Amino acid sequence: MEAISTKMQDFRDQNIYVGMDVHHKSWKVHIYSDEFELKSFSQEPDIERLSDYLKKHYPQANYQLAYESGFCGFWIQRAFTAKGINCNVVHAADVPTNNKEQLRKTDKVDSKKIAKGLKNGELNFIHVPDIDLELDRQLLRSRSNLVKDTTRIKNRIKAILKLQGIEIPESYSEGRWWSKSFIKWLSEIDFQNLSGKLTMQTQITELVFLEEQKKKIDTAIKELSKTDRYNTNADLLQTIPSIGLLTAMILLTEIGDINRFKRLDELCSYCGIVPNCHSSGETESTGGLSRRGNSTIKTVLIECAWVAVKKDPALLLYYKQQIVHMKGQKAIIKVARKLLSRIRYVLMNQKEYVLGIIE
Repeated sequence: MEAISTKMQDFRDQNIYVGMDVHHKSWKVHIYSDEFELKSFSQEPDIERLSDYLKKHYPQANYQLAYESGFCGFWIQRAFTAKGINCNVVHAADVPTNNKEQLRKTDKVDSKKIAKGLKNGELNFIHVPDIDLELDRQLLRSRSNLVKDTTRIKNRIKAILKLQGIEIPESYSEGRWWSKSFIKWLSEIDFQNLSGKLTMQTQITELVFLEEQKKKIDTAIKELSKTDRYNTNADLLQTIPSIGLLTAMILLTEIGDINRFKRLDELCSYCGIVPNCHSSGETESTGGLSRRGNSTIKTVLIECAWVAVKKDPALLLYYKQQIVHMKGQKAIIKVARKLLSRIRYVLMNQKEYVLGIIE
């Protein structure tokens, strides 16, 4: 009788594709080889467990893992990469899906789609920033959230005044609202009721706290802009009309390395400055902006474009040429694309922007 070998199987030079549907309390894992669908199982969120499982059952294999971007960010990708396991992140909308999979959407189906997409080479991966860039990006985004929260509190305070029929004194024009003296006036309003007084004081306290936090973050952003990573590029971007220090830092932290975009179209797609298009036969239609792309950059670029047309003669002329054929809201999108082209040129060539040049 032929003896049974107890030697561990070696999967060297063999591909093992692993699709993961990750959630807060569990991961659904689906495994393919080049030839077969091998395994499907659930496990708790544990890098070590999945890593050990793959190395035990498919030792020395070329592991290729992927999961959809979402609430967990990039820490899973970084943890597997640190272990020498190739792991990538994909956009959920980029995973190939058939009609049956759309009608029957489960965690198992989602993980299987990712594994199959890996095996077939059908997935486009998201660029994963280094941890320092990601944390710098979060600092800028936290400031944006503070501004939104501050606006909500101010609106609540104005609503309280309206509900009680309290008029703001004429000495406080809109430009002087939220000054120290205005806050003092708010805190001294006599509601003739403890509940009203407490409600207003609670809103004022929160407003003051948010303003203090925003000042701290503004100081931190200013200091960050002076570091070697950002100093030169931040100064270059501020030579472009409408771009100040804060906008420059938002662009630098959101875009990262500009050289990873080989063409302007790739950068525009990342920033969401591309229209929705539909064509069938001889019919072709172009809609509004795509919902894909980085919404933070998209918002900033459009806001800057409105300012830039007033400061840059070349962009003003381009805007005037466009509004002959379309509404101003659509023309400004084209200006934003021009502005993005200027940003790309300045960063890639490390040259200051020259006002008024028509490209």
